[in-house]
Amino acid sequence: MAKYDINDPTDLDIMRAQFNMITHEEWDEYIEIAEEKKMGYKNVRILKSASKKTGIAKYLSPKLINWVLDLINKIEEDEFEDEEE
Repeated sequence: MAKYDINDPTDLDIMRAQFNMITHEEWDEYIEIAEEKKMGYKNVRILKSASKKTGIAKYLSPKLINWVLDLINKIEEDEFEDEEE
């Protein structure tokens, strides 16, 4: 995932669009994987909180969206590496 500038309106729109594309089923999967991998209480909690805002990223802060997208990116990278092994 590219690094986004949370102060750039274009980057914010891209991050919000990516966040809004995540479905409820995908959120459940990400939360389950984060709990299995023991990614930490705060990270799991923020994923659960973000899952409640599915499709309405405009109500979340840019920092929170960036944090959640970074977590999702880490989860997807770990899953991809696990599949390769």
